[in-house]
Amino acid sequence: MKKFGLCSSLFVGLLFLLALIVPSTYADEQTPADEFRVGMEAAYAPFNWTQTSPGAHTVELSSQKYVGGYDVQIAQKIADKLGKKLVIVPTQWDGLVPALQSGKIDAIIAGMSPTEERKKEIDFTDAYYESQLVVVVNKDGKYANAKSIDDLAGAKITAQLNTFHYSVIDQIPNVDKQQAQKDFSSMRVALASGVIDGYVSERPEGVTATNVNKDFKMLEFSKENGFQTNAEDVQVAVGMRKGDSDVEKVNEILATISSSERTKLMDQAIEEQPTASDEQDSGLLTTFKQIIQQYWKLFLSGAALTLFVAVVSTFAGTIIGLLVGVFRTLPVSENPVSRFFQKVFNGFLTIYIEVFRGTPMMVQAMVIFYGLALAFHIDLNRTVAALLIVSINTGAYMSEIVRGGIFAVDKGQFEAAQAIGMNHRQTMTKVVLPQVLRNILPAIGNETVINIKDTAVLSVISVTDLFFAGSVASGTNLQFFPTFTIIGIIYLVMTLSATKLLRLMEKKMDGPSSYVKIDDLDSQQN
Repeated sequence: MKKFGLCSSLFVGLLFLLALIVPSTYADEQTPADEFRVGMEAAYAPFNWTQTSPGAHTVELSSQKYVGGYDVQIAQKIADKLGKKLVIVPTQWDGLVPALQSGKIDAIIAGMSPTEERKKEIDFTDAYYESQLVVVVNKDGKYANAKSIDDLAGAKITAQLNTFHYSVIDQIPNVDKQQAQKDFSSMRVALASGVIDGYVSERPEGVTATNVNKDFKMLEFSKENGFQTNAEDVQVAVGMRKGDSDVEKVNEILATISSSERTKLMDQAIEEQPTASDEQDSGLLTTFKQIIQQYWKLFLSGAALTLFVAVVSTFAGTIIGLLVGVFRTLPVSENPVSRFFQKVFNGFLTIYIEVFRGTPMMVQAMVIFYGLALAFHIDLNRTVAALLIVSINTGAYMSEIVRGGIFAVDKGQFEAAQAIGMNHRQTMTKVVLPQVLRNILPAIGNETVINIKDTAVLSVISVTDLFFAGSVASGTNLQFFPTFTIIGIIYLVMTLSATKLLRLMEKKMDGPSSYVKIDDLDSQQN
């Protein structure tokens, strides 16, 4: 037990060290009255992107991250006129509307079109940009010389999920419409690998893609040969909550930005975006080196948060599992009232275990993070939400592992403990649980490794873990293979390190497999 206490102290020390290196930007998410909190992907250049060094028109996210782009400059002008400080909240596309409705952000400025479907959920301001639809294809591909959408007949085309871009694909005759993609990073990877023949986008994004990847080509069509759209489909507006009194104020501010100034801002964003200005040297090793040099702070920050969430949640989940597992192995009470409440609570625990083992963590994240805000106005910090989600998910699995560990202890030990006068609590704490903890340590190690990897699903609520950092970097530099290869290596290093550490703890708890008595040692020496 002394060795177990030493290992526990080391474990707690590791948690404290991780807590120190997690960036302070993950602290408080309450919205002060003097802040204008804007949600955007921060990975959709030239509208918005993330970089690791300050620029002329960037907003600081933390000491290691800055966000820039056309949307950021528009947001800055609005915030200045409202007399508020601009705060950018990086949020995945699918989470923008829930984040706005739940009050986690004040506005969406992310290249979002005010479609009729979206207007049912949120309000929109007047347009602050009007774009042209294009199709991005491979320069040497079958459809590189298409002059109209009719020339794309039979092509495998896709677009971003939950955008009107996806609906206009149906205008292409005999098109092989592919499954919608979550973001532009996914579509660019699919196009580069030949999975699709092209994707529908807006001209600024098409310019970005072709500037960086010289194998891409942007197809622009005349009005009569291109997609037929409504005015609101190609317009970009600020999304705000239903009934927000600031909508008219924002409209008045947007009216002061002339058409020529908006064009100038977009041209400036295209010129300043890292992917358009940074020259990529030839050679794969050089590309890896450039990515690491440019984004190492972002990757380190994401890895620290990933490790913090995984380790703390595994520890908390193990505690939950121990409590639940012990309760579910209690003998049935002889008191009728106690027996009734015991059955009720056991039924509640059964529902908890089955629900959290039977549903994906991604779904749990959406329900807990956005559902609590919408239903009960509980505004959870993203990191707190991540810890809560992973902890209770781990607890559901660990409770069954603990229960199995308790039943694996020989019944004779229970009987022996009772024979010397121990009650159930003493039997569990002094005899059974020390053995259970030792026996389930490999399972705890397995849960730690799983949690390190599963934090990636928390990107759905925009937790800026390692996977989110990789998505942001690849969405900006368009170097998908080398970026996610680096991310994969970092994950592998973390999981291998966690496995080695837990095996060391297991060995320490085992103690020496054999020992030599002093008398035998003396006889050997003689």
